[in-house]
Formats: sequence, structure tokens, C-alpha cells
Amino acid sequence: MHWLKERIHPTWHFTAVMLGFVMGVIFAQWYSVEPIVSGLLGVGCLAVAFWRRRRMLLVIACCGGLLLGSARGAVDMSSREVYRGLVGESRLEIDAKITDDVDATTRGRVHLKLDDVTIGDRKLPGRIFATVSNADGARRSDRVKIIGRVDQGFGNFVATITGVVAANDRASQSDMALNIRDGFAGHVQTAVHDPAASLGTGYLLGKKSALPDDLATALQVTGLTHIVVASGYNLTVLVRAGRRLFARVSKYLAMISGVGLVAGFVLMTGTSATMTRAGIVALLGLWAWYYGRTFHPVTLLATVAGITLMIDPSFGWGDLGWSLSFAAFAGVMIVAPIVTCYFFGKDKAPFVGQLFIETISAQLATLPIMVLAFHQMSIVAPFANLLILPFIPLAMVLVAVAGLGAWLMPGLAGVIGWPAEQLLNAQIAIVNWFSEVPGALLKPSWTPVVVALYIAVVVVVVVYMKWRTKFVLRTSSIVE
Repeated sequence: MHWLKERIHPTWHFTAVMLGFVMGVIFAQWYSVEPIVSGLLGVGCLAVAFWRRRRMLLVIACCGGLLLGSARGAVDMSSREVYRGLVGESRLEIDAKITDDVDATTRGRVHLKLDDVTIGDRKLPGRIFATVSNADGARRSDRVKIIGRVDQGFGNFVATITGVVAANDRASQSDMALNIRDGFAGHVQTAVHDPAASLGTGYLLGKKSALPDDLATALQVTGLTHIVVASGYNLTVLVRAGRRLFARVSKYLAMISGVGLVAGFVLMTGTSATMTRAGIVALLGLWAWYYGRTFHPVTLLATVAGITLMIDPSFGWGDLGWSLSFAAFAGVMIVAPIVTCYFFGKDKAPFVGQLFIETISAQLATLPIMVLAFHQMSIVAPFANLLILPFIPLAMVLVAVAGLGAWLMPGLAGVIGWPAEQLLNAQIAIVNWFSEVPGALLKPSWTPVVVALYIAVVVVVVVYMKWRTKFVLRTSSIVE
């Protein structure tokens, strides 16, 4: 009992609050609460938990976060009830803003992700998934008027609409970051031929919509889709490169340049769930580096998850990008360091071994989601990642040089872009080879019970490894 009464650092109570908040928001999609009552009870629990800061009060802190998360989720859920009366409308006209890159399908139709929705004079909350047949030229940040049939939503989309674009208003919108991104991508394409150019702009700019269908499929089979979407990996490469460059001048300048790179990259790629998570992690990492602090991985994971759900609770209601992003993040930050210590002890693991363990750990953490949502599992992903990931920073540098060279010296664009094209073509060849391996992509069909057993086994094994090695997770923080 004395152990339970010990005072502990308040960051553990904060971590418990954030974990509870995340659970509360997620549960809000199934259980309705009165927001005001739940919020007041949550504040009361927090006051008790932080008043004494005893270890035994961690449960109270978690309950407080759970109540606050339930209140936040309930407010957002109640505001979406208006869509119930719209489902089934055959010719509804909506005005909305395109929030992400336009996705063209093989059947000649176009998928749009819409936000800032208005119907007549009413402004409605939530996101809508639209399928239209005449959106040629439409792009992110355009405001479009769509006439079509409204149906039930899926994932974190409150509704879907299938119809036609009646109007496209770009004059009232100004997305300078998108213009810069697409303009630079155009310069890259003059220096590097496709499909290498599309892969390169995916690395550097997170622009995945230009990928050829066969290459996109090969990346999916080999578990490499994460390298061409706006993700934490791409942003980490950019921020670390900028920080190391300017740190030679001053730490303050390195900090400012890092924040600028984060802001610029997020503006160019859009505020998807994965990018929101990556941006917050990068900013917290810069703060920790500047002040000489470290984060416990669990605290960092809970904090970032909580912040993203405060911003948009719907991320936790079926957004697979959000779920996969945090699962992979947990695999790399928590599972990988423990496994590395178990096999290599206090010695520094070789680069190849470290990369292999991190890839396996991320795949182990995301496997339940992949199997339940997509019924697929790549058995070649660890090996494909091992050959591709080490050369992505070099590829990003070469693509950036190619784009700048094509802009400054158009006549020499092909020459300047040749190194980037050769490296990218080599990576494409590797991806295609792995994608053609027989049985590269398995399609298991697991029941929720099997998934629960899998998670339990992984947790038990990781806990055992941590117990055997006496590993301290705080030392594993990836934030430098």
C-alpha cells in the first residue's frame, strides 16, 4: 500500500489524463453522455488527481480524461445529427471545400474529400466523401457545388454524395502552398521522367495522386505506401536535415528553421490525420531538442493522440490513416527499442539490424488494423523497406536538386535530373521485383477474437523482454 501512496511526477497523471481522453473520444461514437455533466465531473476528477499526485490517483486522472473525452466527442457527435434527415435525398445541392488531393479512379470517376459544408444558408459540420464524374481540373482548396444523392457515411465521413459538379469556384480561394508544391512538381517532371518523377514528388512533397496505378499497387503489396504519402518519415528527414544544417550557425536559427519546415510541409501536403500527427510530433521534438528535454514514449504518444482528437474527434471514429499512423508510431517508439535491447543488449545495434527491427515492430503493431480493415498482410515488407528506406533521404536531396535545376537552368534539366532518375528507377525495379514474389501479399481473415489473442501475445512477449532486459523506455525517445 505504501507504494500506491507515493507521490510521483505530475507528467504521469498528465499521461493518464490524455490516455483517458483518447478512450473517451473513441467511445463517444457508441455511448452518448451529457457534455456539461461529463465535463464538470471530469474537471473534478482532475482536481483530485493533481491535488495529491499519488500513484493511486492515476486511475482517477484517467477517469477524468475519459469523462472530458466523452464530453468532447458528444458535442461533435450531436452536431452531426442533421445529416440523418438528408440521407436518401436524390438531388441535394451542397457547397463545400475540397480538403485533400483529388483521386481519380480507373472507372473514370473522381473521389473528393469535402469539408466546410453548406446547404443553402446552413453551415454543417463534418466531412463528406463525394464521387463525381466531371471534376476535371478540380484540386485541393477549390470550392465546389455538387448535386447528387446523399447516402450514409463511413469511417470518419458523416455522409457520402454521388453526383456531378455543378460549379467550381477557385477565384475565391488562394492556396499558395499548393501552388508552390504543384509548380515545383512540374519542374521535377521536366528534369525526371515518369514514373520516377511521380515517385520522387511523393517522397519530397507527399504528392501521391500522380503515381501510376501499377506502381501504387506494387507499393501497397510491398508495404511501402507510407513512403509516398505525407507522413512522419518524410517530415523527419526534412526537419533533421534543416536542423543539422543551421545548428552550425546557432541553435535558435535551427529551431526557427525547423518550425518553418514543419509549417511549410504541412501547408503543402494538407492537414490529414497522419500529417497532423507528424507535425505535432516534429514540433514537440524541436522543443525538446532546443531545451535539452526528453519525452517518455508513452507520454509523447498519449499527448499527440489527445491533441489530434481535441482538434478533430472524428480522427478516432474510423480514420484508418490516424489509426495506422499511431500504431506504427507505437511500434517504432515502444516495441522496437525493447526488442533491440533484448537482442543487442547495451551495445549499439548495427544500422541494418536497427532498421529491420523497427520495420518488423511497425508491421507487428499495424497488423491487426491491416487485417481487420483490408484483409491483407505483406510478407515482403520488412525486406523491401530494408532496401528502400536507407536511400530515401538521398533520393529526396536529388529530387530537390533536380527541381531547382530545372527551374534555374531549364536547358540542363535532363542532365541535372539524371542522378535522381537513376536512383528512383532502381528503387522502382526493387519494388516491382518484390511485388511479383509469389504469395507476397497474404489475405488472412481474422475474427475479432483472433485479433485480441494476437494483441495479447505481442503484449506479453514485449513485457517479458522489457522485464528481462530491465530496459528504461525513457531512454528510447526518438526525439533528439
